[in-house]
Amino acid sequence: MLILASASPRRRELLDQIGVAWQAHPVDVEEIPLAGESPEDFTLRMAVTKARSAHDAVPGHLPVLGADTVVSIDGDILGKPRDREDALDMLGRLSGRTHEVLSAVALLYQGCCHQALSTTRVRFRDLSPADMDAYWASGEPADKAGAYGIQGLGALFVAHIEGSYSGVVGLPLFETGELLRRCGLISGIDNQT
Repeated sequence: MLILASASPRRRELLDQIGVAWQAHPVDVEEIPLAGESPEDFTLRMAVTKARSAHDAVPGHLPVLGADTVVSIDGDILGKPRDREDALDMLGRLSGRTHEVLSAVALLYQGCCHQALSTTRVRFRDLSPADMDAYWASGEPADKAGAYGIQGLGALFVAHIEGSYSGVVGLPLFETGELLRRCGLISGIDNQT
């Protein structure tokens, strides 16, 4: 059993997929990049901050898992869109281009903080204004980094992916599994605890 410092149903489903028992403890942290902070450093810092925040709020000695996912293009971080205009601007920037999805995990356990970062390159097909308008109208992009979700209708925009599909969804399972194994919380596919 671990504490998941997230309200994301996608992260919960991914932990279920690999048979890890979890208890959700969503946290509210300010997600603003520091001046000059790289997208990679920001993503790792957010995962650690979320894990520490949940760890401080939940009594006991359970391991705590924090995660963060951002979309980056041209060195800029594309977070969740503020509104329709912001979402259409993000989708327009991604249209016909390759961007990176950075997904970080941080595991706090027995006084140690272990962390890992997954970087996935995603190429979008060219998007028309009608594509972007219809996608916004679906409601799907409103709460997604970069204004799209690969596990939903946004998959129709993805021409190519190089890296971790689960990382793009929001929790890189390979890296998460490695951290859990390193801490002795799971031993393998046939004997998870």
